[in-house]
Amino acid sequence: MRFNKMKYLVLSSFLTLTLFGASCTKGPDAATRAALQPKTLNIWAVVDDSDVYAPMLEAYSMAHPHVSINYKRFRLEEYEDALLNAFAEDKGPDIFLIHNTWVGKYMSKIEPMPAFTKMAYRFAEGPSTNRTYTYELRNERSILIKDVKEVYPDVVAGDVLRRINTSAEGSPAVWEDKVVALPMSVDTLALFVNKDLLNAAGIPTIPDTWAKFQATIPRLVKVDRDGKLLQSGAALGLAYNVERSVDILSILMMQNGTQMAYDDGNPSFAIIPPGMTRDRGDLPGRQALLFYLDFANPDKEIYTWNAEMPNSLEAFIQGRLAYFFGYSYHLPTIKARAPKLNLAISKLPQIEGNPVSNYANYWLWTVSKKSESTDIAWNFLNYLIKPENEKQYLDLAKRPPAHKSLINDYLEDEEMGVFASQILTSRSWYKGADPGTMETVLKEMIEESAKVEVEELSKIMLTSQEKVRQTIVPRANY
Repeated sequence: MRFNKMKYLVLSSFLTLTLFGASCTKGPDAATRAALQPKTLNIWAVVDDSDVYAPMLEAYSMAHPHVSINYKRFRLEEYEDALLNAFAEDKGPDIFLIHNTWVGKYMSKIEPMPAFTKMAYRFAEGPSTNRTYTYELRNERSILIKDVKEVYPDVVAGDVLRRINTSAEGSPAVWEDKVVALPMSVDTLALFVNKDLLNAAGIPTIPDTWAKFQATIPRLVKVDRDGKLLQSGAALGLAYNVERSVDILSILMMQNGTQMAYDDGNPSFAIIPPGMTRDRGDLPGRQALLFYLDFANPDKEIYTWNAEMPNSLEAFIQGRLAYFFGYSYHLPTIKARAPKLNLAISKLPQIEGNPVSNYANYWLWTVSKKSESTDIAWNFLNYLIKPENEKQYLDLAKRPPAHKSLINDYLEDEEMGVFASQILTSRSWYKGADPGTMETVLKEMIEESAKVEVEELSKIMLTSQEKVRQTIVPRANY
């Protein structure tokens, strides 16, 4: 098939031809030629610079030279405003990054992954002086739902598989499970330890249960003659100056047997979980909240934190905090600002005798419903999440894996090993449309609970549960 001169010039900027003019091109058919039209994928991100994706972007461009990729990173504090404003003006990205708790919030803007994507390939044969190019339009299968459940930890399937009405407007609803996003890494909440403070207090081992953890706290607290905290054992008991306080309280509740939400997303952390009887005693969620609050209660032996202390990450960097609860993404900041800190990273403490339970916090790639290239965008993401590509990304970005098959590769890693070891037992719970409000409500619950009598906690929790319930989107709105 002949190309006119203008079309040849356009395509030649994407299809690398020999400089000697001695190559032979077997022209594509009409469908393939249409698929070879130049396309640009705009990718918006908030976690990593483009250099950690560079090897994958280069390889994809070589296989699909008609696709160019623009990658833009935003600061976290500006990202959502930029994203929502761009979508409102129909100028949003094709591919964008969302937190695992944001899926419900962005469902109306997400194009679910199709079962197949059509993608054009160009193949070169022969030496550069006599090269032949052939073209092929492939119908490529996307990752299957069953594969999502098999290759990723359970927490991922719970976050990225959503029931969606696939029927046309005005027709009876047809509900199907769809993949709406895919991860490159799964982070987990861990215990950062200032070993110098433990050594000075004569604590030889890092506690692996909450009972042992509590027992070490009084030995780590230092106060001045006026009772002001100079050194703290742990940043727990309050909300606003505790990094990821909602995550910490959530996992304490989960470890204690609380069902944070029903399968439909409606919160249930303030009531008795299904299958649990009242003969157990107190509600597990209320027990966990009380446990958390005691660390900031001056009347308790484990009192170790108050509102006058700085942010928990800042206190840890300053050497005033023995235990800090955080994620792998906190590590670069700690290393940069406290390079001489004698640091250890340990697994999250557990309740002895209860099933091991950890907390997941991670980001997901998804595709915009308004993209003009949804097939190409999902084809790229299916390529990106292949284990060999994820491995390249993890080694460059210094993050724990998402694929279960890669976990063993990182268990002995000095920095990522602990985070990787907790992935299979990690959980999340919020599936609503307003994660910001959910976090605000739970922080207010913590702060209000710290000021009242124990008898009032149940009422505060029920009120908070109802406020969170109001952020849950009915399934019919998907």
